Amino acid sequence: MRCVAGLLFILLHYTGAAQSYQKIHARAIMIDTHNDFLSKAVENHYAFDSNLQGITNSDLARMKTGGVDVQVFSIFCDEHYGKGSAFAYANQELDSLYAVAGRNPYRMQIVYNYRQLMSAVKHHKLAALSGVEGGHMIEDDLSYLDSFYKRGVRYMTLTWNNSTSWATSASDESKHAFVVTPYGLNEFGKQVVKKMNEMGMMVDVSHVGEKTFWDVIQTTTKPIIASHSSVYAICPVFRNLKDDQIKAIAKNGGVIQVNFYSGFVDSNYMPRLNQFLKLHKMQQDSLAALKKPHDEILDYLFSHYKQEMEALRPPLSLLIDHIDYIVKLVGVDYVGIGADFDGSESAPQGMDGVQDYPKITQALVQRGYSKQDIFKILGGNFLRVFKANEVIH
Repeated sequence: MRCVAGLLFILLHYTGAAQSYQKIHARAIMIDTHNDFLSKAVENHYAFDSNLQGITNSDLARMKTGGVDVQVFSIFCDEHYGKGSAFAYANQELDSLYAVAGRNPYRMQIVYNYRQLMSAVKHHKLAALSGVEGGHMIEDDLSYLDSFYKRGVRYMTLTWNNSTSWATSASDESKHAFVVTPYGLNEFGKQVVKKMNEMGMMVDVSHVGEKTFWDVIQTTTKPIIASHSSVYAICPVFRNLKDDQIKAIAKNGGVIQVNFYSGFVDSNYMPRLNQFLKLHKMQQDSLAALKKPHDEILDYLFSHYKQEMEALRPPLSLLIDHIDYIVKLVGVDYVGIGADFDGSESAPQGMDGVQDYPKITQALVQRGYSKQDIFKILGGNFLRVFKANEVIH
């Protein structure tokens, strides 16, 4: 009888926990601050409002399944786009976002401010924002910054992996490749930050070098974000944030949105990936000879060797460790979610797309986080920073 009672207690406990995390997730305002779908949409002619299960990490229906209330879509092009092409390409991606929102007025809405965002959430529409991932897209022209803002862009990542003429990237600083400038922000770069503060566009320090980071901290008058960065102490790669940077963002009142990319979550991922590529070097070389880009080569190999690919992925618990680390270092008010879906080839096990966000909530419940703290992590912290940057016109 005692055994039966014990089993019943365990069953009720786990059933209650399951219901609890599902209710918490449904009630939270779930916000992801970095999704690269628009690049795939333009490159591959994918429609966000079609069924892309098994093709991409994201589509409109799966956003609903995953309980996503607010998505910041990344506007991205790489270093091959410069003056005369980067701004135009960025606007092409914005056009695609406007097109899908126009086709689905009852399911999603492009929002420009906090009031519109909360209204869209209240009416069960996906609130769509955008962020420019790389300052090279303003082509050294502050009027382009104005143009982006008018089209709904609400953050700009000051650099991508490539430095601009006014800011150095984490990639270049880590290689000591100061081919453009030996500093972080120059005077024009500081003008860019001040202009963003004045207009109500959040300054994003993901991808920027440490020199640039500290110049931003000294220059900004508003809370900043790291839209998709994780913890250096757990995974020491140039794209992750060191403890003093995490503390500085917290002191600034900003927020760090944790990146799901396996290479930024798990320090053992890249060695495992390199071993995988060595095993399949012949196919890799054949695809490279056809001038296939690196990301496309990885997509091909991963689709053909799914079991091997799965073994490369870190456990979800390691991703939660990054959230835990930030919370223990500076408190629960300074961390959020910036998954980088559709912008990386691998995420932790179980995180196959936007439909899987409830697993994050489940893991946080299992770690003992309260409902109020989970609400902050899933979106509340970003909302605070978004509102603090807003300029009422």
